[in-house]
Amino acid sequence: MILALGLAGLTACGGGSSGSQTTQPSITSFTASPTSIAAGSSAALTGVFANGTGVITPGNLAATSGVAVTVSPTATTTYTLTVTSTSGAAVTATAMVTVNAGPTISSFSGNPTTITIGDSATLTGDFANGTGIITPGNLTATSGAAVTVSPTTTTTYILTVTDTGGTAVTAATVVTVASPTVSTVTVDLTSSGPAVTDKLLGLNMAIWYDLVGNQSPILSAFQSAGITQVRWPGGSDSDLYHWETNTGCANTKGDSTYVDSNDTFLNFVNDMAVPAKLDVALTANYGSNAACIGGGEPSEAAGWVTQALTDGITVSHMTVGNEQYGSWEEDLYTTPYDTPDPAQYASLVVGGDGFYNAIKTASPNTLVGIDVDADNTAGGWDNTVMSNAKGSYDFVEYHYYPEAPFGENDTLLVQEYAQQLTTNINTLKSELAEWGTPNTPIYVGEIGGTYTNPGKQSWSITQGLYAGQVLGEMMNDGVSRLTWWIGFGGCSTSGNLSTSLYGWQDFGGYNIFSDGPDDGADCPGAGATGTMSPTARAFQLFSQMGVNGQTVLTATVAGDTTDVRAYAATNPSGTALWLFNDNENLAQAVSITLSGKSSSSSVTVTTYDKAIYDLSGSPAGTPPDPVGTSTWAPPLTSSMGAQTLPLTLTLSPWSMNMIIIQ
Repeated sequence: MILALGLAGLTACGGGSSGSQTTQPSITSFTASPTSIAAGSSAALTGVFANGTGVITPGNLAATSGVAVTVSPTATTTYTLTVTSTSGAAVTATAMVTVNAGPTISSFSGNPTTITIGDSATLTGDFANGTGIITPGNLTATSGAAVTVSPTTTTTYILTVTDTGGTAVTAATVVTVASPTVSTVTVDLTSSGPAVTDKLLGLNMAIWYDLVGNQSPILSAFQSAGITQVRWPGGSDSDLYHWETNTGCANTKGDSTYVDSNDTFLNFVNDMAVPAKLDVALTANYGSNAACIGGGEPSEAAGWVTQALTDGITVSHMTVGNEQYGSWEEDLYTTPYDTPDPAQYASLVVGGDGFYNAIKTASPNTLVGIDVDADNTAGGWDNTVMSNAKGSYDFVEYHYYPEAPFGENDTLLVQEYAQQLTTNINTLKSELAEWGTPNTPIYVGEIGGTYTNPGKQSWSITQGLYAGQVLGEMMNDGVSRLTWWIGFGGCSTSGNLSTSLYGWQDFGGYNIFSDGPDDGADCPGAGATGTMSPTARAFQLFSQMGVNGQTVLTATVAGDTTDVRAYAATNPSGTALWLFNDNENLAQAVSITLSGKSSSSSVTVTTYDKAIYDLSGSPAGTPPDPVGTSTWAPPLTSSMGAQTLPLTLTLSPWSMNMIIIQ
């Protein structure tokens, strides 16, 4: 405390007043606590005084003896307490609050930013007002001085600068470690594969999600991700759902079927299908009739496609039942119930009063399909159904879920399961050639990771990479249509959240867009309604390639064929190349060649990768997203301008990259 007494109105030295003696104001103490603060912090000023009224300046703050007054100066400030008596006499005291400049980081970078295994990089930070530490490694940092590191995998380094008061600031930089192998990707521009179709850009929607109340974010999300197709009402509920009453039967296990009251077929058409310009596929109820006491009726399916025409749309595809090869599916035709019977199923598809004829009569332009499971067994489901129903189906519908809940494996999902789907599609093609009609279109009606109870993998970068490769594989395979399970309506915290799976979030879900407030407390980190998961980002990027009127091109990878995957097609702007790095930790250098082409007038690269996904899990104020602005960050697009070919690019770890070469 600095006590300065400025007494006014006193008599001359040794003199006495002619009147009564006036009681003078006094200050016993005036202190600041603490006396030194960091910028943005506060201190308390307390004065103990008597015989007057107290005011603290600057700020003209009223003061009461013994009562603290809070101040938050932005610079070092001397505060003055003035105590004035009723007669006007005043005394003053001062207290200083020192504001320490907080730690600052003006830059933190690596040089070079990409190295190969065994090489080194230097990290340099420019900072002030604190002590620097770089992690991992707990490396002491001096402002402006380089620190050498030799990571063996791509690493995010964090510089933390802490002042004497414990205040800290951080900055991050990434040193990418690339494989020493330079892989080559060669696109044969003279090749001509299957026709590219935007019908791969499809989703299921479910009758339990409010389509009307969430119309705006649904339409916005679909448009942003390039969604063109929808399947309705989707899943096992299809064999319980009755469109005319917008109700569902309880299944044979006694479980009720929840149907949102807003999800009438007319609302489905007017609030989603028409404004989003979606191609519509329906699943006919094979399992139950309207009274819930017997199997489904062809007349109900026929009435549905007829109503669609009345409502202004033509149903492009209608499949007879959902997964009727499985005992989990409702089937009130069989004895006992829910016992798969391929012969009976086929018999109800064919004939004058069967599902096929009823649907085609009501809506001739609607394609009618059957359930298949790629069992490839003589006398099995596919053999029996394809043979017995031959001539009464226009396509086959296949579903693919390669994982069981709590049995998820990131490596298999990223590196093998999309390619396994191609194996299964080829099995279906051989089955159709042997038992049915060769070249019958194949529709992948449902696809995901786990077949039930999805965990955090479903909203991780790993499923995004799987989804992107699925789209590339199905394009190459000439699959006619695909609808992922599902767009909205499925977040939960009951699935596999094991640390053995990559991912920061503690939730998962079938849905590839956030349900927003409908998620309640389960998934607060999924973002506002319509926020894209990594799987949705895969669809968004692939929409640049999935363009009608284009042709698949042959893309050949040499080098690291485990981690580098490539898909190619003609594009309105030239050539589209869909490249993946399936390695979690190492970047991959690739040399891209287009046959017969030595230059490009423009190259654009759009990337979604592990690093972008990781940003989404950074709480505000912590690296690698120190300001908290990158939650569920979008892909990054780089316009490279004119380039000579071959062109060398570095694919970041666990990344999907859409490259448009003009």
